[in-house]
Amino acid sequence: MTNRSTYENIVLFSFILLTSFAFGQKDTNRELRRLNAKIDRIRVQVDSLELDNQILLPELMSAFKQAVKSKTQQDSITLVVLKRINTLSNKITNLENQSRYMDSTALEIFNKLVFVENKIVTLTNSYNEMAKLKSGSPISSDPKFNAAQYKQTYMTSLGHFQNQEFDDAIVGFKELVSSDATNDLADNSQYWLAECYYSQREFKRAIAEFEKVFTYPGTDKDDDAQLKIGLAHQSMGNVNKAREEFQRLVDYFPGSEYYPKAKDALKQLSIN
Repeated sequence: MTNRSTYENIVLFSFILLTSFAFGQKDTNRELRRLNAKIDRIRVQVDSLELDNQILLPELMSAFKQAVKSKTQQDSITLVVLKRINTLSNKITNLENQSRYMDSTALEIFNKLVFVENKIVTLTNSYNEMAKLKSGSPISSDPKFNAAQYKQTYMTSLGHFQNQEFDDAIVGFKELVSSDATNDLADNSQYWLAECYYSQREFKRAIAEFEKVFTYPGTDKDDDAQLKIGLAHQSMGNVNKAREEFQRLVDYFPGSEYYPKAKDALKQLSIN
């Protein structure tokens, strides 16, 4: 009886154990199927991503290469443009320098032409004066100096000037100016003394001597001296002062034969 009861208990326990295992196995299988389904979905997503990657990656690489190429071309174009700008800038600078040089050269040539032209006029005037003296034009003289000696010294000094013997001419004209300032030829002597220094290109000294011409009452050399003062300043490069002196000739000597020359000089100085 006892053995039978024990056997029944064993059978009952085995049945319960098998039943529990069967139910547990069923739950486990269901969980496995769920996990497998999830794994399949993930695998599909991975496959989709790999496919997208296979499609997009070449396109991205192509776009990247194109961008790099475009940037390289742009950098190359930028470099060419910068070089071109630099070249044009250098050309502009060279043109500006050449323009300034040409302006300076033109002004220098103009000054030299004026100097030569003025020298011709000066020599012409000196010959005219000598011709008048030789023709026997009346000359008054102060008793302080012999009239014939004064006239002879004047003509000799003027001859030295015409022969470009300026040092000898300076000696003679200085003697005349210092010996008798009231002689009719005294203002002319003062003027030609200044002309000697001007011809030697001692422009500062020439200006000082030309200005002394204005101290002689009734002189007819005042407009000549005024013109030469302007020309002397112009030759020294004192453009503003030259313009001022030429304007003074225009303002104070409107009837002078040098009026047109002063107007032309003012116009030229305004251009330069």
